[in-house]
Amino acid sequence: MPHDIIVHGIEWTVKELFVYPNEYIYWSIQIVMYPYMTGLVAGAFVLSSLYHVFGLKQLKEIAQFSLVFSLALLPVAALPLLLHLQQPTRAMEPLLTPHFTSAIAAFGIVFTAYALIVLSEIWFVYRKYFVEQVHALKNKQGLSNAMSRLVYRALTIGAYDVSDDAIRVDKKAATVLAAIGIPVACFLHGYAGFIFGSVKANALWMSPLMPVIFIMSAVVSGIALCMLTYIIIREWQAFRSRRHGGLLEAKEIKGAELDVIDTAARYLLGFLVAAISLEMLDLIFRGYTAMKSWDILRSVMYGKDFMNIFLLQYTLGNLVPFVLLLLPGRTLKRTVLALLLVLFGVFMMRWNVVIGGQAFSLSFSGYMHYEIPIIPHSVETFKEGVFGALTVISVPFILFWIINKFVPSLQREASGE
Repeated sequence: MPHDIIVHGIEWTVKELFVYPNEYIYWSIQIVMYPYMTGLVAGAFVLSSLYHVFGLKQLKEIAQFSLVFSLALLPVAALPLLLHLQQPTRAMEPLLTPHFTSAIAAFGIVFTAYALIVLSEIWFVYRKYFVEQVHALKNKQGLSNAMSRLVYRALTIGAYDVSDDAIRVDKKAATVLAAIGIPVACFLHGYAGFIFGSVKANALWMSPLMPVIFIMSAVVSGIALCMLTYIIIREWQAFRSRRHGGLLEAKEIKGAELDVIDTAARYLLGFLVAAISLEMLDLIFRGYTAMKSWDILRSVMYGKDFMNIFLLQYTLGNLVPFVLLLLPGRTLKRTVLALLLVLFGVFMMRWNVVIGGQAFSLSFSGYMHYEIPIIPHSVETFKEGVFGALTVISVPFILFWIINKFVPSLQREASGE
């Protein structure tokens, strides 16, 4: 092999026993981040729909926040794939030429449809606020005010009617879009599980339950991230209000309201139970059928990856947060700890599926281990290492900060509802 040709995966793959020469851990941390981030998108939208579709008024405030946060997460869903591609100039092909002949190609249709639904719903929810801002900035001087007014005028799309009938139509349209968006959001993440579940050459991935497991864990992770971010932002606002003695703000900003968090936590518990049950069912089914590949799978699950699967994922990421959320007298600190563990558990599920699925050789006589690059020494090790994953995680929070400047999701009166 020429020295100037670097095989993708050779820098982070460690081989053990008999492994074919052309076998490496090709799907690394970015392919772990891909289903993880798309799951956060779907889960955030489902949480927002609990209010907009099912009318749970206790979740109104966190639902509006989740809707805008879902928009910030949406562009990042495709970022891990873009970083992983060896030919990133072809990244737009699934979006420009979408079709259903393959799961990846269908991504263009599903992603575009979901993006349009989220953008449209946000517009109907916040249209009254956009119009009010156009009028409020009309007589204000300064370049920043003039630029802001131009942005809000563009956001109104020429619809300035804020009569009761118009607002009623806006609410109805938002409800319809939220109802349509639930199955689309689930399909957006379900097809990621479909990609793995349809790989016949891999014994760990090939399971009809894989898409359903991905969807359910996606809802769990999305709700947990929205709750965690909502708590941190609200507590920070309350802290700043107390510190600066803002009496008017103190009446509006009460920190993370416990009734909102308690209601969201109950739904999180329900989805968590469903996710754990499906994963246990899949594990029991594999052991009961004991197909030809079961011997190598058993050696991976109960041997090589025992700590990752049973200790980190099931115990620390599922059982411990379940107990923390279920025990009476739950405090805000305990809730934050449980949410962090839930997010960790879903991440470990993605890790065990993607990395664990490549841990055994197709020879069924060898193993491969993934050593994630920590200190990058090239573009490849940066993208496929710790810093690449941290980049993907940080981008949605930056986007949310920018979007929230014009669509203030945490102002109670902003949506005009």
